Amino acid sequence: MAANNIAAFRKQRGLSQTELAERVGTTLNMLGKLERGDRSLDQAWLDKIGSALGVAPHELIAPDITEKKLAPVAVITPAAEDVVYIQKLDLSLSMGPGTHIEDWVEAEPVPFGLDFIRTVTRTSSDRLKLVTGIGDSMYPTLNWGDVILIDTTERQLARQDAVYWIDLYGAAGLKRLRTVGPGRVLVVSDNPNVPDQEVDAADLRIQGRAIWLARGI
Repeated sequence: MAANNIAAFRKQRGLSQTELAERVGTTLNMLGKLERGDRSLDQAWLDKIGSALGVAPHELIAPDITEKKLAPVAVITPAAEDVVYIQKLDLSLSMGPGTHIEDWVEAEPVPFGLDFIRTVTRTSSDRLKLVTGIGDSMYPTLNWGDVILIDTTERQLARQDAVYWIDLYGAAGLKRLRTVGPGRVLVVSDNPNVPDQEVDAADLRIQGRAIWLARGI
């Protein structure tokens, strides 16, 4: 495990792990791994954490820094107030029969301009997730490799014919949903060559609604 000074700077500034994780745009679990040295600190992590703590990135790994040597700091300005970080999950959601996933999926923070995110949604950035779509059952709406922004606060079928991240029979996917009767939901594939599927609502778990996508050229 590689030693670092993240915890020392964090404690000197009176921040909890949760508060620092929010500033950096990562999970509490990931920050703990970084502080303990269980995950390597590449330049991207050094830049983000250094900015959140108000220190130069190299100071986070300088060998001669201890808590006793840290100068007092009265106020810490949040890093880049016009930037928010959204977790990109290491997860590809099927646009076909479904992807089986583990309970825990590692993530990395991706920076977005706050003004841009506010044009898409008013949901807090910590409730937004980025996932990657694979398969062609949602073509032409979604293409293989599209990065999709998910609002995880929307876990009910409140918008008919919207595209949702769903778990169905233990597999995760991106599908359009429509209520077709009491306790019944139609799982719709936009690709006309892929048949729709009517299922019992009790078998369907909604993880969030797709609200934006990024597509390569």
